[in-house]
Amino acid sequence: MALLTVHSAGAGEAPWKALSAEELEKQYSPSRWVVRMEADKVVGTFVQIGSQATQKARTTRRNQLDVPYGDGEGERMDIYFPDEDSEAFPLFLFIHGGYWQSGSKDDSAFMVNPLTAQGMVVVIVAYDIAPKGTLDLMVEQVARSVVFLQRRYPSNQEDAQRNSPQLRLEVAPAWPVGPACPVLVLVAQHDSPEFHRQSREFCETLRRVGCEASFQQLPGVDHFDIIENLTREDDVLTQIILKTMFQAL
Repeated sequence: MALLTVHSAGAGEAPWKALSAEELEKQYSPSRWVVRMEADKVVGTFVQIGSQATQKARTTRRNQLDVPYGDGEGERMDIYFPDEDSEAFPLFLFIHGGYWQSGSKDDSAFMVNPLTAQGMVVVIVAYDIAPKGTLDLMVEQVARSVVFLQRRYPSNQEDAQRNSPQLRLEVAPAWPVGPACPVLVLVAQHDSPEFHRQSREFCETLRRVGCEASFQQLPGVDHFDIIENLTREDDVLTQIILKTMFQAL
């Protein structure tokens, strides 16, 4: 059980604003919640596994690397293809994390081999991290990458346009009730209480606007190996992704 040090928050104030500076730092430092190894080894292990998976993906899977999706120097993506060609295929887009300050598409291809082996195309998107990139710019770049993919693969992105949260909310203030792509909000067991709270709140917000959303805590994993394990075809999250994607077809 985690003990939070808080001061009283004002009415309607976001819960995180009630946390002390020290507690905020702890809540938003995922490596401090890992139980399988020392915190100072977690990030290095994560990058190593990601780099090895990316090297393997680039040498064993058909791919197009450093594809520009915009004019910016950092606006590049890597696209990995399954063995069989298809006019329409499931497309999985991965946006790496890193506290907005680190991370790269060049060490983030964890899930490429397991997913392409099942006939999916996997796209790993790069964006400008801080300090060069602001949060506004990062959001713009990710949105631009999605538009690029919609135009590049129009037989697949028909579905994306129909189910895009941004496009739907631009048309109406609330998500229309009806068929929509399901949204899975997943959090690792060994993530901070604040990550759990925000994940549940996000899921509840999606449901309030009419989205088909579900929340799930994955047992036995943390903020890092929940992604590291995507290198395995038998991983729980890999199977959840495959089941969700193919059910939506």
